[in-house]
Amino acid sequence: MRYFSTTGQPMTTLRTAARAALLLAALGLAGLAHGADQPWTTLFNGKDLTGWTTWVSMQPTSDNMKAPTTVRGLNNDPKGVFTVVDGMLRVSGEEWGAVSTTQEYGNFHLSFDVRWGTKKWFPRLDAPRDSGLLYYAVGPEGAQSGHWMRSHEFQIQEGDCGDYHSLDGVTVDAHVGDANAGDWKFYRYDPAQPLRTGLASRILKRGTFEKPAGEWNTMEVIADGKTVIHKVNGHEVLRVENSRQPLNGTMVPLTRGKFSIQSEGAETFYRNIRVRALDGAAAAQP
Repeated sequence: MRYFSTTGQPMTTLRTAARAALLLAALGLAGLAHGADQPWTTLFNGKDLTGWTTWVSMQPTSDNMKAPTTVRGLNNDPKGVFTVVDGMLRVSGEEWGAVSTTQEYGNFHLSFDVRWGTKKWFPRLDAPRDSGLLYYAVGPEGAQSGHWMRSHEFQIQEGDCGDYHSLDGVTVDAHVGDANAGDWKFYRYDPAQPLRTGLASRILKRGTFEKPAGEWNTMEVIADGKTVIHKVNGHEVLRVENSRQPLNGTMVPLTRGKFSIQSEGAETFYRNIRVRALDGAAAAQP
């Protein structure tokens, strides 16, 4: 006798599908562990900004991201936008800019903890608290709106941690659907959607795994030169492919660069910033 499930599918078919799903899950876990035998390197020593440089572009005069007419520039931070407090990297948010590693990284697994402070600054007094971790950051300081380097962004924003942003024309490919809001055109990550190419926009993450304001969150970026994964508190929320940048009128691979942490109107604290090298192929889809 041939048994059928309540959906009408043969039980043998369901058992085969279940075994396949278990195999794919196992492969996914193994793929995500690649590089797990590599040692971690601490990027922030908890004492000072050794290994980092600062770029302060001054407080914007409006909320339209218009580039400032003057900037403080490199390693000129009179208001202490970037300081070390009780072993943590404090980003005051009062003036905009970034603190960036002096070294570049490719094929990496980055992990860091972040939590919000209490201070907020114009022009984002009534907006969600905002910061961001930039990776594959290259080129001149302030290339994006006078504030940040060309890069990909792991969004750090209340309710939106793990979103993706393109800065200064970098592009990715991703499985996304449309997610417009008013005049804003962007996308939402969805593995079930077709792959779209050449995206230089915001891509909303999948799922919400942030902890309440004031608590520490652990964020991760896993990048191997082809695939980039964003994780929030252990949950994969976004996956994109084929990092590229415009160069001399064409798009070329972008697979190595600095890490950079934004100041963007909100007090933010970072700790346990560390990185380890990956050992090869992209993580398999879990």
